[in-house]
Amino acid sequence: MQLILHSPAPDYPSWKTAFDTTAEARRDAGLSLLQLWRDADQPAVFALFEVSDRKRAQAWLAKEAALGATATAHFVETT
Repeated sequence: MQLILHSPAPDYPSWKTAFDTTAEARRDAGLSLLQLWRDADQPAVFALFEVSDRKRAQAWLAKEAALGATATAHFVETT
């Protein structure tokens, strides 16, 4: 299972610095970053993660939302 996150990033360098500082928390949540893309037309990013534990990933997303994160998350599966 994978997780796709779409996040606004009006100041990409600041967003990327903050994103990098949460790498350990994401690993602890069972998430492994596969790809990171910047939107070509808008100040936003997309991140693709491999999910090893959906419950831990959902808990991490809830914690991030409580801290004010505005990312949109979609759990997806290859068919």
